[in-house]
Amino acid sequence: MQKQNTIVLDLETKRTFEDVGGRDNLGALGVSMVGVYSYHHKEYQAYFENDFPKLLSILAEKPFVIGFNHRRFDLPVLQPYFKDFDLKQLKILDILEELTKTLGHRVSLDSVAQATLGTKKSGHGLDAIRYWNTGDLENLKKYCLDDVRITKEIYEYGALKKELFFMDKFGTGKVKAAVSWKMETEEEKKEEEKQFSLF
Repeated sequence: MQKQNTIVLDLETKRTFEDVGGRDNLGALGVSMVGVYSYHHKEYQAYFENDFPKLLSILAEKPFVIGFNHRRFDLPVLQPYFKDFDLKQLKILDILEELTKTLGHRVSLDSVAQATLGTKKSGHGLDAIRYWNTGDLENLKKYCLDDVRITKEIYEYGALKKELFFMDKFGTGKVKAAVSWKMETEEEKKEEEKQFSLF
């Protein structure tokens, strides 16, 4: 049986919403870097713009793509780079979308990371734009791949425990949210069990 090709994806932009005239102009934000974790290769991969042909070859295989707000943000921002491939074809799991269905409101990746994993994002999206503008590609890569790692671990925790947590709006306590996804492949299941064997 063919193995499901599953990846976790996150990207950083070159510009802010203010720079491009608001949230209706996602395609004008530009992509500085795309970070990916491949379950098949068991490795993190960084793609800058000159690497996008390689990234396209991965996406053209139609992997199962896991992310946080990537249906409404990451994939529309990335789409202008791939005019001959419709990213809407991809099978995806958007963790934010699943949480919003359950909760009736949106929550941040940082809030879920803090409450579920006991960890925080390494910075803010504006930091990534500053790294890009100053040519600090090493810190840009670290920041983006850290978000990929956090998203991956939240996905795995949700698959194993069938629940996630987020910080309440006052930041004083944790709130539980039920989730219902499962791991797609044996490689993922092994990774998941290893990751959370101490929980």
